[in-house]
Amino acid sequence: MDMLTNNARAFRHRAAARSDEFGRLADGQSPQALFITCSDSRVIPSLITDARPGELFELRTAGNIIPEHAPDRHSSEAATVEYAVEVLGVTDIVVCGHSHCGAVGAMVRREDLSAVPAVRGWLESTSPPPLFTDTSGPAVAEAVQDHVVRQLRRLRDYPCVARRADEGRLSLHGWFYEIDTGSVLVHRPYDGMFLPL
Repeated sequence: MDMLTNNARAFRHRAAARSDEFGRLADGQSPQALFITCSDSRVIPSLITDARPGELFELRTAGNIIPEHAPDRHSSEAATVEYAVEVLGVTDIVVCGHSHCGAVGAMVRREDLSAVPAVRGWLESTSPPPLFTDTSGPAVAEAVQDHVVRQLRRLRDYPCVARRADEGRLSLHGWFYEIDTGSVLVHRPYDGMFLPL
């Protein structure tokens, strides 16, 4: 924690050197994209995309899960999606899964999560679990990619997303980030494959 605290103390001086940029941020935000990804500490959207402050609106959840749209039920995730689309007017939404994902791995291997009931309940909310053929490796790439596509489908059930997409004002993208290589693959809906970006 000492390193993080010291870096936070020093940040004020680094920000002062970029006072014009940070001053503009105080006037409001207008990000281009909503970037939905896992809470995993190894996945850093601004590092992957080289985004500057104010360019990405982020939603991080365990396993980059998007709850099913339910008009009578509210969640932080649904509120974030709605705010990004309706208020901020983002033009793109990226759902980014990643290799070596503990959440997807636990789902496909049907691991015993009784010691972490909140985690178990959250992962069960994405039922059915992602499709897979091989769970022997830690990357579970195929299952993660299937999971990303399922989350994109869930997003399309949100009325604000569906409306904006139908109007041609919003595009949805599925990404797969390989932690060990830094590669990003993008889902090509026409052929159903993830290919290098």
